[in-house]
Amino acid sequence: MWLHPEEVALNSALWLTERANPFFVLQRRKGHGRGGGLTGLLVGTLDVVLDSSARVAPYRILHQTQESQVYWNIAGGSSRKEITKHWDWLEVNLLQTLSVFENEEDVTTFVKGKIQGILAEENKNKEVKEEEDSGKFKEAELKMQKLFGMPEAEKLVNYYSCSYWKGRVPWQGWVYLSVNHLCFYSFLLGKEVKLLIGWVDVTQLEKNATLLFPECIKVSTRDQEHYLSMFLNIIETFHLMEQLANIAIQQLLDNEAFSQDKRLPKPKSSLKYASALKRDLDARAKNERYRSTFKLPKDEKLDGHTECTLWTPFNKMHIMGQMFVSNNYICFASKEEDACNLIIPLREVSIVEKADSSSVLPSPLSISTKNKMTFLFANLKDRDFLVQRISDFLQRTPSRKRARSPHSPDGEIATRLDGVCSPPSLTPSPVAMWDTKPFPFCRETTPTATQPLMCIFHREAPDELSPKTAKEKMKEESWNIHFFEYGRGMCMYRTTKTRDLVLKGFPESLRGELWLLFSGALNEMLMHPEYYSSLVTESMGKYNLATEEIERDLHRSMPEHPAFQNELGIAALRRVLTAYAFHNPNIGYCQAMNIVTSVLLLYCNEEEAFWLLTALCERILPDYYNTRVVGALVDQGVFEDLTRDHLPLLYEWLHELGVISTISLSWFLTLFLSVMPFDSAVVVVDCFFYEGVKIIFQVSLAVLEANMESLLNCTDEGEAMTILGRYLDNVCNTQTASPPIPHLHASLTSGDDLLPQVDIFELIKASYEKFGSIRAGAIEQMRFKQRLKVIQTLEDSAKRSVVRATLTDTAFNIEELEELYMLFKAKHLASCYWGGSSSAAERHDLSQPYLEQYRIDPQQFADLFLAVSPWACGVHSQVLASRMFRLLDQNNDALISFKEFVTGLSGMYHGDIAAKLQVLYRLHLPPAIWSVEESALEAARYFIEESQRDPLHATHLLSDVDFLFICGASDGTDVIAQMEEGSRSGRPMKDEKSSSQDYRYHLRVWAQEREQPKENIKELPKMNQEQFIELCKTLYNMFSEDPAEGELCHAIATVATLLLQIGEVGKQFSHPVPRRAAGDGDSQGKEQPCTQPRAGPQPDPGSDLLSDALKDQMELVDCGAKDAMWEEEGKDDTSMSSYSMVSSGSLPCEDLSDDTVLVSCEQVAGNQRPHSSVEADWSISFEQILASVLTEPALVQFFEKRVDLGPKITESKGQRAVERQISSSSEQELAPSSD
Repeated sequence: MWLHPEEVALNSALWLTERANPFFVLQRRKGHGRGGGLTGLLVGTLDVVLDSSARVAPYRILHQTQESQVYWNIAGGSSRKEITKHWDWLEVNLLQTLSVFENEEDVTTFVKGKIQGILAEENKNKEVKEEEDSGKFKEAELKMQKLFGMPEAEKLVNYYSCSYWKGRVPWQGWVYLSVNHLCFYSFLLGKEVKLLIGWVDVTQLEKNATLLFPECIKVSTRDQEHYLSMFLNIIETFHLMEQLANIAIQQLLDNEAFSQDKRLPKPKSSLKYASALKRDLDARAKNERYRSTFKLPKDEKLDGHTECTLWTPFNKMHIMGQMFVSNNYICFASKEEDACNLIIPLREVSIVEKADSSSVLPSPLSISTKNKMTFLFANLKDRDFLVQRISDFLQRTPSRKRARSPHSPDGEIATRLDGVCSPPSLTPSPVAMWDTKPFPFCRETTPTATQPLMCIFHREAPDELSPKTAKEKMKEESWNIHFFEYGRGMCMYRTTKTRDLVLKGFPESLRGELWLLFSGALNEMLMHPEYYSSLVTESMGKYNLATEEIERDLHRSMPEHPAFQNELGIAALRRVLTAYAFHNPNIGYCQAMNIVTSVLLLYCNEEEAFWLLTALCERILPDYYNTRVVGALVDQGVFEDLTRDHLPLLYEWLHELGVISTISLSWFLTLFLSVMPFDSAVVVVDCFFYEGVKIIFQVSLAVLEANMESLLNCTDEGEAMTILGRYLDNVCNTQTASPPIPHLHASLTSGDDLLPQVDIFELIKASYEKFGSIRAGAIEQMRFKQRLKVIQTLEDSAKRSVVRATLTDTAFNIEELEELYMLFKAKHLASCYWGGSSSAAERHDLSQPYLEQYRIDPQQFADLFLAVSPWACGVHSQVLASRMFRLLDQNNDALISFKEFVTGLSGMYHGDIAAKLQVLYRLHLPPAIWSVEESALEAARYFIEESQRDPLHATHLLSDVDFLFICGASDGTDVIAQMEEGSRSGRPMKDEKSSSQDYRYHLRVWAQEREQPKENIKELPKMNQEQFIELCKTLYNMFSEDPAEGELCHAIATVATLLLQIGEVGKQFSHPVPRRAAGDGDSQGKEQPCTQPRAGPQPDPGSDLLSDALKDQMELVDCGAKDAMWEEEGKDDTSMSSYSMVSSGSLPCEDLSDDTVLVSCEQVAGNQRPHSSVEADWSISFEQILASVLTEPALVQFFEKRVDLGPKITESKGQRAVERQISSSSEQELAPSSD
C-alpha cells in the first residue's frame, strides 16, 4: 500500500535491496524470504515477537536522488506481488516524467505530492462515515467555486488527483469536473497553475498512451491541446469526461439540454453523499445502454438489474444472463451475445409468483402473460425484494387502471391485446387488424388510409404457381413456425435463429408488424393510443413553414409507385408528416423524411407509420432529421473512420478525391431507399429495424469493398460517383414476387455497358462475413468523438457566417469580430447555465438565423459592456450600460443579439468625434434614458409635448433605428400609413420577426433592414435641460480616470456653461418674456412659481416627489446660467463661471446632481429666481453640442484618440469568461477572477 512519505535516515540496516533505479529502491526486510543468515533470523524473530502494531511490512519502496543521503519511504507491502504492483506503476507512470526535472529538490517535491494525491484519492473512495464524506466533497466543491470564481449553481461532479503537463513539466494537482467546466489547480513551490475549459469548447477528447505522456487524457480545444496524466483510475475519469462533454455539446443543439434535468439534479441542500451527481451520471449511462439494448421508449428508467438464469423451452436449457427491471418492462439479456434476449411489457403480465425452490432451480420466479406464455427465472439473489418491486410497478401500470370486465373469468383485466400476442395466424396482413375503424378526425371529403397502402394499391397479382410466389409463401410459413416456437409479439424470445430469419428478409404480409416489433415503436404506440388522432385534429387547417415544405415535397415522394399517384396516398403522407411536425417542432420537417415515411405507409397504417417515424427520428437515428442534419454528419465521420480501419488503401484514395463525404450522406438519410431499387432497399430497412444503424455501416463498407478495384482506378470524384451509382442501381431482389417498381435514379446513372446484377441478400451476407465484427458499443464511442468534431465545426461555420454578416455594418476587422463573438457566446452560455432574467428558450432561439440565435439579457450585457467598453465611467458605468442596452434593444424583448451589440460598440471604438458624441447624445434621450432615471414630471411633459408637436413621437418604445427612419421621412403620413397597414394585417412593426413564420416576410424585413436610411444629425431630437445635465454628469465620470482629468474637466465646464447660455437664449427667442422689476418678480414668484404660458397641458410641479432634488438642482443651475449671462461682459477671458469653478475638480463629479451649491446663485439670492420646475422650453441640439466641443482642443483630442480593442479582449479572456453572479446590477463592478 502507498504510505505518506516519511524520511528514512538509514536505508541499509536490516534491509536488503532487490531492485533499484535512479529514483526508487525496492527493499526486502531481512528475515523474510530466502537467505538472511543469523541477522535475518534475529530480525524475523523480533518482528514476530513484537506487538502487531509495531510490525513492519516485509517489503518497501524508497525514493532517493543521486546527490542526497535522505531517503523517503513511500510504499510498503506484505507480499512480493503487492509491492511489485506498486513498483511497476512507478516505472510506467513516473520514471519518464522524473527525468524531465533538472533540480533534484523538484523531483522529491513532485514525488511526495503525487503519493499524497494518490493517498487522498484512495481515502476519498473508501467507505467512511456519511458526515465526513459529505463534508469532504462539499469542501472540495467550495474550493473549486472559490478558486475559479464560479457561482453556487455550478455543481461539482467529481474530482481526481492527476498531473497537468504545462510544456515539458508536469504539475501535480487536482482536476475538478463540474457540470459545465473542466478545472485544474496546482500549487507547487510557490507557483500556481490554473486551467479552466468549458465542456462546450472541447473539440476532441482522447485517451491514449505515448512515450512522453504515459496513459494520458488529451483534451483539445480550438486553441491548444492539454494533457492530463497519472490518474489512479483513468478509465473512470475518462468516461465521466465523455458524459459531461456529451451533455454540454447537446446544449448547442436544443434548449431542452439547458432545462433542469430530472436525472441530473442540482439540489439546493447539501449533498447526502459525496458523489451524488456522479452516481446520477452513472445511472444515466446505464439507462441509455438499457434503452438502446432493448429499444425502449426514451422516458424508460432502469430500476435495477440482477444475475439470474432463464429457462428457454425451445432448446430446454437454462441460460445465464441478467434480468433488468424498469417501471414498465422486465428484460433479460444472456451473457453470451445474441444467445437470447427477452422483453416482457408489464402491461402484458398477468401473474408473478414465486415457485418452489430446489437444488436444480434455486429461488425460481414465474411470470405469466395474458397470451398464456410463462417465463421461468431462477438463481435470483434477492427474490422477495424483486417480487415486491415488480408488484409495485404492476400497480402503477396504465393498463391496470382500466375497469374490470364482469364477464372476464377469475377477475382478469379486460384489455385489448391488439393482436400483438395472438396465436399464429395465416391472415395476409395482421397489422391491418389493429386499427380497422375509420379515424374520427377525418373529413368526409378526405380519403383516409386505415390499412397499409400496399393492401389498397395492389400491384399486379403474382402468379400463385410461380417459384417466387412459392418462395414468399415459404418465407411466411417460416416466420409462423418461429412465432409458434419462440412466441409472437413483444414477448418473443429473440435468438440467433431470429437474426437468421431477419437476414433472409421479411415476407410482405408481415413486414409492417415486424418493423413495429423490432424497432420498439409498438411500445410507444400502445402506451399512447389516441395521441396520433389528437395530433391530426390539432394540426388540421394550420400552416407554418414546415407545412409549406411538406406540401412542396409531397409529390416528390416515390412518384413511381401507384399509391402516391392519387390523393389517398398523398393525403396519408401529408397527415403523418404534419402530425410529426406538430409533435416535435424542434425537428419539424426535414428533406428525406418524406421518402422514408412514404415507404412506411406502404406496409403500415397511418398511426403505425407515425410511431415508426418517431422512433426513427428520435431514438434510432438521433439528430438526423433537423436543419443541420448533425446526426447524419456524425455518422458520416464514423463511416470515414470505419473505412480507414477496414479499407485503408481505398480510404486514402477516396479521401483525396473527397468522395466519402459526398456519397454517404444520401445513403444514411434515406436508408438506401433513394439509391437502390425499392424491393432491394426494403430488405436493408428490414435488417435496419432489427440490428440498428450498424447494418447501414456494414452494407456501405461492403459496397465500397465490392467496387475497390474500379474506385482505385478512377481519376476524379464524378467518375467514382458514377461507379457507385451504377452498382447500387443493379442491386436486385431476386426473391420478390411482386413486379418491380421503376427506379428513377437508375435513369440518371445508366451507361452503355450493362453491369451484372447483384443480389441484395448476397450483399448483406457479405457485409456480415467481412464487417460483422463491428459492435454497437464501438459505434457509439466513435459517434461521441465525431459529435464533438461536427458540432464544433458547425459552430465555427456559424461564427464565420455571423462575422461576414456584421462585417459591413461595423468598423471592426474580422479578428476583432471573431474575438467579440466568442466573448458574446460565452456570456450567452453562462446565462443559460446559471439563469438570468429570461429562460434559455428565449435566449437561444434555434428557429432564428445564426446572427440572432445567441442573445444575452441586461445583466450579461452589463458585464460584457463593462469589460470591453472604451469609456470607463467608474460607478456610473453600470448606469451607462443600462442605457446602452435600452438603446440597442430595438424590439424591446429585453435581449440583445450579437449584431446589435457590435453595432453599438463599433461607434464607440471606430467612429469620428461626431459619431462618438452622437452615441453619447442618444444615451441621454429616450428610450436610452428611462423614466426611472428621469423625473416622472419631466418624462410626462416630454412625451406629451413631443406627441403634440409630432405624432410620430407619440411613443418612447420606438427603437433608435426606427426613430431615425421616421425622422428621415419627409412627413409622417407614410410611416403612419405603414403602421396602420401593419395593424390591419395583424403584423406588428417591431416584433414581427419573432412571431411570424413566413419566410418570405422574413426576407422582406431583412431587405428593409439592409436599406437603412443615412443618418442626419440635423434630424436628431433636441435635448432638454435635465437630459443635458445627465450628459454632463456622464462626461465628468468618463474623465475621472483619464491622466488629463483636470484639463478635460475645465474644458467640459467651459462647454457646459456656453451651452447653458445658448439654451437660455434660445428659450427667450422662442417665448419672449416682458421685462419686470425685481420686486414684482419676487412677489409674484411667491404666489405663483411660473406665469409663463405653456405650449401644452401643465402637469402639477409637486406631483412627483422623486424629482424634487433634481428640480432644486436645475433651479440653481438655471440661476447660475442667467447670472453668467448678465455678467459675462464684465469678466475677462481667464475667469470662469460658478459652474466651471465647481465642475473643474473642486467637487466629485457625482455631487453635481445631488447637493451642489453654485457660487453665482448666492450672488443673486435676493434677485429674481426662475420657477421651481425644470424649464420646459429650454433645449439644445446636437449640432450646438458638437460645435461647442470642437472649440476645446482637449475634448477633441480625447474623442479622436483611438482605443485598441485587443487589450480589453485579452483582459476579458484572462478572466476565464466566468464571473460570480451579481445580484444587484446598479452598484457593483465586474470582479475579475483570481487567475
